[in-house]
Amino acid sequence: MTSLPSLLGDLDPTSDRAVFRQIADQLREAIDRGRFKEGEKLPSEAELVEHYGVSRMTVRNSVSVLQGEGLVHAEHGKGVFVRPRPPVRRLASDRFARRHREQGKSAFIVEADAAGSHPQVDSLEVKEEKASQDISTRLGSVRRVLARRRRYLLDGRPVEFATSYLPLDIARGTQIAEPNPGPGGIYARLEELGHHLDHFEEEIRARMPSPSEIKTLRLASGVPVIHLIRTAYDTERRAVEVCDTVMAADAYVLSYQLPAT
Repeated sequence: MTSLPSLLGDLDPTSDRAVFRQIADQLREAIDRGRFKEGEKLPSEAELVEHYGVSRMTVRNSVSVLQGEGLVHAEHGKGVFVRPRPPVRRLASDRFARRHREQGKSAFIVEADAAGSHPQVDSLEVKEEKASQDISTRLGSVRRVLARRRRYLLDGRPVEFATSYLPLDIARGTQIAEPNPGPGGIYARLEELGHHLDHFEEEIRARMPSPSEIKTLRLASGVPVIHLIRTAYDTERRAVEVCDTVMAADAYVLSYQLPAT
């Protein structure tokens, strides 16, 4: 490893900023500038204590700041490592392109291929159930829906879980109600059933995860989630699916192209 003086600066004794925050600032800057690369181990507590002339508790508080920001993660008995940057770029203008469905690929498989990762779906559940008030409203006041719940993994790591809700008059008794909906996923099946897709509407917000979401996505401390609700409309302007998705924020970059006029 390059010597610490060349990687990290010195503390400013005249600053009113707490010492542990100054150290966190310097480590953060070193990560942002690539001095500590993805997956690389940070200097040990002992090295940081010696470099800055501070206590171990001060160093631990500094590292805790970075953990809370989702920049680093600790591995028991091994040290603290720089977390990987988001591996998947979700391009909104392309992910639901019809050509992908015609090639038998779902949006998740397309994104995984682009990232060079191995996609996997587990924890699959398909059942009929009563629609919540929000889902009912989005689907045009339906009372019951077919719900498809699944968790998505990339290279064995959980990155998102999603539930698709579809009106029963569309989905009941079709391949959409089967565990494996076939090539191209449920959107391909909807179009085969005569519901030619016209457009999608998405609502996105970032928030901190619930305890169950932390467990399901195996999230490190301080990592938020992206909560996305998407509604698919056919050419008759009917809402044919609502997908409620929670994604690990450190696994994705959401990319959009917007018209200038």
